[in-house]
Amino acid sequence: MPDSFKKLVTTLEGRLSGIAAKSISGLPSELGTITASGLKLDSFKYEIPDYLVAEWETKLHLPAFFLVGTMTTPVDMDGVPQGGAIPSQRTRFDFAEAEIEDVRLNWQAGMKPGDRVLAVPVNGGREVVVLCKVVSSGD
Repeated sequence: MPDSFKKLVTTLEGRLSGIAAKSISGLPSELGTITASGLKLDSFKYEIPDYLVAEWETKLHLPAFFLVGTMTTPVDMDGVPQGGAIPSQRTRFDFAEAEIEDVRLNWQAGMKPGDRVLAVPVNGGREVVVLCKVVSSGD
């Protein structure tokens, strides 16, 4: 490859790398707090009543493990003990290693007022996407 082409390739690589770095560093993510009626971003004085929440889907890897507990019979379809139910002696339950596809993490169901979240304004700031709940490293 002639030196002029090498110089051109080096220049293009440098510029593309700079563009990629700017687009990542320019992501306007910020912290906010879930309120009783919406979301309050730290940098925006008004509460946002309608916001989006990211949905996370993953593959769950469970290592082999065991639990110790008791069995109670009889129970209904919801697992509620029925009249005359008798618990067994303490029993060990062994579970093999497993992978479960398409596990949905529904942390939104557990969000409550006061929770701190990481949010990203999108569509020119007209909408906000809450990415996840954040906690301090001491929690």
